[in-house]
Amino acid sequence: MKKAVIVGGQRIPFTKSYTNYANVTNQQMLIACIEALIDKYKLEGKTLGEVACGALMKAPSDFSLTRESVLGTRLDPHTPAYDVQRACGTSLDTTIQICLRIIHGQIDVGIAGGSDTNSDIPLVLQKSLRNKLFALRKAKRFAEKLKIIFGIKIKELSPVFPAVVEPRTGLSMGQHTERMVQEWNISREEQDKLAYESHMKASKAYDEGFYKKLVVPFQGIERDTIIRSNTTLEALAALKPVFDRSEKGTLTAGNSTLLTDGAAAVLIASEEYAQSQGWPVLAHFVDAQTAAVDYVNGEGLLMAPTRAIPVLLQRNNLTLQDFDIYEIHEAFSGQVLCTLKAWEDEAYCKSIGLEKALGSIDRTKLNIKGGSVAIGHPFAATGARIVAQTAELLAARGGGRALISICTAGGMGVAAILEA
Repeated sequence: MKKAVIVGGQRIPFTKSYTNYANVTNQQMLIACIEALIDKYKLEGKTLGEVACGALMKAPSDFSLTRESVLGTRLDPHTPAYDVQRACGTSLDTTIQICLRIIHGQIDVGIAGGSDTNSDIPLVLQKSLRNKLFALRKAKRFAEKLKIIFGIKIKELSPVFPAVVEPRTGLSMGQHTERMVQEWNISREEQDKLAYESHMKASKAYDEGFYKKLVVPFQGIERDTIIRSNTTLEALAALKPVFDRSEKGTLTAGNSTLLTDGAAAVLIASEEYAQSQGWPVLAHFVDAQTAAVDYVNGEGLLMAPTRAIPVLLQRNNLTLQDFDIYEIHEAFSGQVLCTLKAWEDEAYCKSIGLEKALGSIDRTKLNIKGGSVAIGHPFAATGARIVAQTAELLAARGGGRALISICTAGGMGVAAILEA
């Protein structure tokens, strides 16, 4: 079996939705990232083994988003491509899939990635209006058409605006997280502190030039626009809760990820192929695990990584403390803190089949170049962003081991281990 390695990643700056990329499509963003990889690693005209990407917020024309994006690049058009969708874990999942194809000798090189835009989402028609429009198209007689037209009610003309809510509960991810932080007694102050640290780390990383290798200019933007280098704990504390406006509410626009547009892609190869091309080997893919929780019947929506990671640790004979870097996706500051607290709680760990608590981690090793609260979270792009960022960190420190954890909508979690 071959070894799968992370060669490098490229992404465009992440921006707040409905701003800089208001008229940009998923294809345009994804093409920009793949083209950046083509430039950096001299892939023009090459046929890759596979390209796997995805998006949550798709237009009807994006039914084959990845393949169409590949055809819009300078890769050889014989390069196959396919779409994946696992909510916020999409591009970590595509990374895992490409790595496994390489490990099993099916391909030598591939690209994994993801893109999402809330700014280019098509509006949806009311079902009743849609049915009448289809009937109108099918109708042959003029009188029949008039009857359908005059049967359309004014209230049916209002479009259905997309909403990020769980279909089984009707609650948003933020509302579910409010339940989680209340269950785990996570304070507003703790959440604001983690958010503040995320902004400070990301801002410092830009100042130090860390993101210069990873972020390419796009649409006149050169860096992530959500990072607030001038924020303070006092400013964060002054914000009002947005998901629970009662006295119990703790999640704000400051300690939650904002709706974000952006894309990211990662070049992955077998170790032998990377060496033959003279490419850097930033990190090795070790293993991965997915899990799910029964959030409909009371489990925390974003707690699935607490179940995925123990399985991953046991299979690799590791403890939670055996890592030099922890990249835990910050859907919300509160969700990260709930995860950390659950791993420290013996009763919880025993309830999911463990003999004892996993314990605490060294917080200085957590999201050391900033997390999603500061950088932004284009749903399907976050995994590739984290993989590329983590691989660069491992290479920069001359080796080590990293744990990646991403919670997703639908009560799922995706986790992976990288080593250098």
